[in-house]
Amino acid sequence: MERPLLTVLLLVGLVIGCAVGSAYARARRGWNDYQTVKKSVPGARRGAWSLIRGVVVKAAVIGVLLFGAVAYAAVGSDEETAGPVPSQSPTQSEPPHR
Repeated sequence: MERPLLTVLLLVGLVIGCAVGSAYARARRGWNDYQTVKKSVPGARRGAWSLIRGVVVKAAVIGVLLFGAVAYAAVGSDEETAGPVPSQSPTQSEPPHR
């Protein structure tokens, strides 16, 4: 009677030990992954801000160019685009004599 009880207790202990060991290994792996990601966050944050800064600079340059184009179109160019202005024709007061 004593031997089957010890066998059952040994099997229950092995099952519980495997479950606890597996949970511990999973928790340890998760902690190591967390530490790795935590160390890489400042570099990733700097990279993200540099990308955002690049987009803002490009948008500002495009905005300035658009503003300049609109201002140039509003003021107009220096060239005369209306063409030649008709001149006044001389008026004749007397009909010509023959």
